[in-house]
Amino acid sequence: MKKIKTTIITAKTKACAFITRAKDKLTDTSGEGHVDVAVKIIIAVVIGALVLAGLVALWNTVIMPRLNGEINNLFG
Repeated sequence: MKKIKTTIITAKTKACAFITRAKDKLTDTSGEGHVDVAVKIIIAVVIGALVLAGLVALWNTVIMPRLNGEINNLFG
């Protein structure tokens, strides 16, 4: 009978400790959440795409025509 009581008390203690840890994790507001990280990644991707599109447009409209003109003037 004593062994059953100690087993029940041990199980109850472990359950209470588990519940306390779970409550602490659910109410913990420190650190970054998944949504914050996702928003940061999306912002970084959008800014990167805009910079890349600007560089490609600059390359195609300014640099390449001038380079072609300079080469044609040099050889032709």
